[in-house]
Amino acid sequence: MEAGGVADSLLSGACVLFTLGMFSTGLSDLRHMQMTRSVDSVQFLPFLTTDINNLGWLSYGFLKGDGTLIFVNAVGAALQTLYILAYLHYCPQKARVIQTKSTQRLSFSLTIATLLTSSSWSLYGFRLGDPYIMVPNLPGILTSFIRLWLFWKYPQKQDRNYRLLQT
Repeated sequence: MEAGGVADSLLSGACVLFTLGMFSTGLSDLRHMQMTRSVDSVQFLPFLTTDINNLGWLSYGFLKGDGTLIFVNAVGAALQTLYILAYLHYCPQKARVIQTKSTQRLSFSLTIATLLTSSSWSLYGFRLGDPYIMVPNLPGILTSFIRLWLFWKYPQKQDRNYRLLQT
């Protein structure tokens, strides 16, 4: 196998690994919703937008015949749909919006996973010379850096119960 083929295979594997890792960050939200029977600290919009995104990329994967795109987005669409259904099951009738200067409702693990995933897919698209893969992932890189800046500017306060577990 030539060097470009090996690099492309490794990059494809990294894309799959990072993307599945990003999709699995919702499992902690799913567990939280099941344990608390509420959606108190869970954001709905990332589930919805990621599901729509997965369905779009899944369609593109079928058009292009790209097994990497098909596999990862089929898994993603299934997981995101599961998260949405769980959210709707546990969601109270009345929605609340709290505007604070706090990153408590932002997911740091999702931010890191999005940065790695968007970066690897952009690089994958660049290596394939496919702007339809590369360009749509650039906003994920930008928004991840914005969220990282927000985590730096407004650090999360450590949960008292978590501190007790560390002692």
